Amino acid sequence: MTVTSSQPAAQDSPAQQLRERLEQRTAVIGIVGLGYVGLPLARAVHAAGYPVLGYDVDAAKVASLGRGENYLTHLGDELAQTLATSDRFNATADAARLAEADVILLCVPTPLGKHHEPDLSFVLNSTRMVARVLRPGQLVVLESTTYPGTTRDEMLPILAEGGLACGSDFFLAYSPEREDPGRPDTTTATIPKLVGGIDDVSGDLAMLLYESIVAEAHRVSRAEIAEAAKLLENIYRAVNIAMVNELKVLFTEMDIDVWEVIAAASTKPFGFQPFFPGPGLGGHCIPIDPFYLTWKAKEIGRTTRFIELAGEINNRMPEYVVTRVAEALNDDGKSLRDASVCVLGIAYKPDIDDIRESPAAEIIDRLVAAGCTVAYHDPHVPVFPRMRKHRIDLASVALTEPEIAKHDCVLVVTDHAAVDYDLVGRCACLVVDTRNAMSAVVGPRARVVKA
Repeated sequence: MTVTSSQPAAQDSPAQQLRERLEQRTAVIGIVGLGYVGLPLARAVHAAGYPVLGYDVDAAKVASLGRGENYLTHLGDELAQTLATSDRFNATADAARLAEADVILLCVPTPLGKHHEPDLSFVLNSTRMVARVLRPGQLVVLESTTYPGTTRDEMLPILAEGGLACGSDFFLAYSPEREDPGRPDTTTATIPKLVGGIDDVSGDLAMLLYESIVAEAHRVSRAEIAEAAKLLENIYRAVNIAMVNELKVLFTEMDIDVWEVIAAASTKPFGFQPFFPGPGLGGHCIPIDPFYLTWKAKEIGRTTRFIELAGEINNRMPEYVVTRVAEALNDDGKSLRDASVCVLGIAYKPDIDDIRESPAAEIIDRLVAAGCTVAYHDPHVPVFPRMRKHRIDLASVALTEPEIAKHDCVLVVTDHAAVDYDLVGRCACLVVDTRNAMSAVVGPRARVVKA
């Protein structure tokens, strides 16, 4: 849907000047946050022909980009090398330089607090940082996932404190990121974009930008629609994953293989979309975003029972996995205490090095608390990085016959394609499989227990 401004921008107005820069692709695009969202976005904006100014508080990231070294391995070395050798890209840790940008795209984290409340500190601090350099003619766009009303009710007052008027002096919009790390068939430029402005002029300018960067951009009537749509996308997944996780537990008690059930149901060509169970939710979106809406609902006196129930079920999965490990060891005449467990995969999804909110961290913590000796193997994560809620001092072990054989249990948490599951099947005595990864192994010597 296209919404046009009811009042065309006057000649030589800030809006018209920015429009001309965008049309000529001379507008400097500032990107705040050069992480899993901001860095691929910088690549797409640069590929579209714009000058790009990347900002990050982490000086080490800035230095890496200056050397042409990519700190996000799933994006490939070519990205950093292309940006480092371009005269249209510059990375900085100096926030004052954002004054040079005609457009500022905020790609910052939106985590949860300890009580599952939204933590907007990164968004608000970044907005204050932009407000200090805000000048007429700048467009600010938030890409971080958040609850409806954040852009208008939280960001707009901060940006307007200096006396500039939104819609005439500066412009404000929301366009949610839709990154999916590790998916080889999509890029930032090929994933459709939603765009919602605080006002018509802001929406027009944001659409002009994104239409020149991505293959398809969809205009919605206002920022709140785009904010809500992003939450709906992830709540849809969270609720359906919770359903199959609950069925997994039920079907296990009934001696029914949930993966075979899902495969059978998937033969229906309409009215069914497969979702798959796992050891818990990971990544920055699905474990976090639904709670932004539950919090907002409580603020207006409503409850979101489906979302809250889904969260409870998904959050219980790491505990369930550890229980299944204990039961499987018990069947072998061993106790969880003093057992040796090798965890296969700590990234939150296959074939990437992203461990944000990975259920592997809680699973390992629970195993250690129960008295286990734990090792892990992950071909993409050589050392367990620091996380907000977990401090795990481990490094990836080589997946060899002696290493596999010395453990009482091998626990598959993430099903990386680079793992030799045939070797695991031949050398392990017990495999607890949370991803159905062992189903393709022919005749494993190991006893396989699904969890």
